[in-house]
Amino acid sequence: MRKVGDLVTMLRAAGCVFAEEEARLITEAAGTPGELAAMARRRSGGEPLEQVLGWAEFAGLRIALTPGVFVPRRRTERLVDRAVEVTAETGAVVVDLCCGSGAIGAALTARLGRPELYAVDIDPSAVDCARHNLPGARVYLGDLYEPLPAGLRGRVNLLVANVPYVPTGAIPLLPPEARLHEPRTALDGGADGLDVLRRVAAEAPRWLAPGGHVLFEVGEEQVGAATTAIALAGLAPAVARDADSSGAVVLGTAPNPAAEVPQM
Repeated sequence: MRKVGDLVTMLRAAGCVFAEEEARLITEAAGTPGELAAMARRRSGGEPLEQVLGWAEFAGLRIALTPGVFVPRRRTERLVDRAVEVTAETGAVVVDLCCGSGAIGAALTARLGRPELYAVDIDPSAVDCARHNLPGARVYLGDLYEPLPAGLRGRVNLLVANVPYVPTGAIPLLPPEARLHEPRTALDGGADGLDVLRRVAAEAPRWLAPGGHVLFEVGEEQVGAATTAIALAGLAPAVARDADSSGAVVLGTAPNPAAEVPQM
């Protein structure tokens, strides 16, 4: 790679819309001409830019990322925003299910007062990545709640679960960057995209503290079915929509008898 202009041309030919910016980032990240050439080949071959660079920007943080790990989406920052809004207490017990690289957990750690953080993912590569991004947190490999300590039951103030919510039939329609370079377990949510959400919601009451919250990101067309699943689990559903996005954050709140006002 002789100069940045050559890299821009190469990336444009590969269909990269923001070729100039990507060329700048790749050039800055490469330590040697050989690394630059290798990174250029990877990106022009369709690998996500964030995996090529080794990091993704999320909620003002630089999240370390390795090849094959789900790339955190900027739209998911709204999930963090909503979680912070409903969790004001310092030292909250927070669980991040389907944690991927640990981006959500890292953002919550930065914005909440010293949370007691636990994170879980079923993908070993993601767990390795999350352990790097979440120093001090307890990060587990396993299926949803299965590896969590039993002592957490009834203590969780905030449960965030960025579950896969792409319907199985829509997987072939995803951009190649996602379809070919991210784990299917992080994308495929079953027939209507909500299989994993239903599993998380159904078990959430066993883990949430009184008044605790569980939050999910879903597509706009899935809001109705998602809130139904939350209500069926015995939680009070709510929806937060973003005017700039086609998706939404759905929330379930556990009953809190101590906060109920006695009837006179």
